[in-house]
Amino acid sequence: MPASTAPSRSPGETCVTEPMFEDRKAAGRALAPLLAEYGGRDDLLVLALPRGGVPVAREVARALGAPLDVLVVRKLGAPDREEVAVGAIAAGGIRVLNEPVIRALGVGEEQLRAETERQQTELARRERAFRGDRPWPELAGRTLIVVDDGFATGATMKAAVRALRLFEPRAILVAVPVAPDNAEAEMSRLADRFLAVATPADFVAVGRWYRDFEQVTDDQVRELLAED
Repeated sequence: MPASTAPSRSPGETCVTEPMFEDRKAAGRALAPLLAEYGGRDDLLVLALPRGGVPVAREVARALGAPLDVLVVRKLGAPDREEVAVGAIAAGGIRVLNEPVIRALGVGEEQLRAETERQQTELARRERAFRGDRPWPELAGRTLIVVDDGFATGATMKAAVRALRLFEPRAILVAVPVAPDNAEAEMSRLADRFLAVATPADFVAVGRWYRDFEQVTDDQVRELLAED
C-alpha cells in the first residue's frame, strides 16, 4: 500500500493539507492503476457502495474492463448524533455493531432496534431505486472489488464484506482512494486484500481529501450504472 502522503511537520506546527483529489471521478482514475493486475479477468466484478462510491467505482470498472454493480449498505447512527456510526446493515440481513462506541454512548437495545428498522426501510428504498428489477449478479466464485470514496470508521465496509462472504466469492478486495493509516490492519481479518491510494496519518475525514465532495444523488447513481 502506498505510504502516507501527509506532509511532515514539527511539533506544534499547524498542518494545512491540500485536497488530494479534484473529485470522485479523479479519485477513481487514481485508484484504478493499483488494481491493474486484475484487468480483463472473466470472474471480475466491481461493486460500489452508494452513493459516494459509485463515481469512483465507475472509473475503476471502466479501466479494468469489468462490469459494475452496487451493494447497498446503511450506517446505523447514534441517537441524537447521527454522524456517529454505532454499526451498519447490508443486504442479506447482515448487521455489524461497533460495540466500543455503543458502550461509550450508552446506546440501548431498543434504540438499536429502532435505528435498524429505520435504516432497513431506507436500504430497501435504495435497492429499488438503484437496481430496480435487475436480478443480483452471480457472486459465487467471482473476484469482487468493493469500492467506496474513502474509509472512515469502516462500519459500512465491514458490513459489506460480511454480506458478500455469504455468497462464497473467490476473493474480496476492498479499494478506496483514501483511508486512515490503520485501515489495512482493521480490514485484514475480513477482506482478502485492502488497497488505498493514500493512508495519511492525519486523516480526520474522507471529505478533507477532496476539492469537490458534493453529495451524489440517486439520479446520478442510476446514470452511472447505466453507462457502458
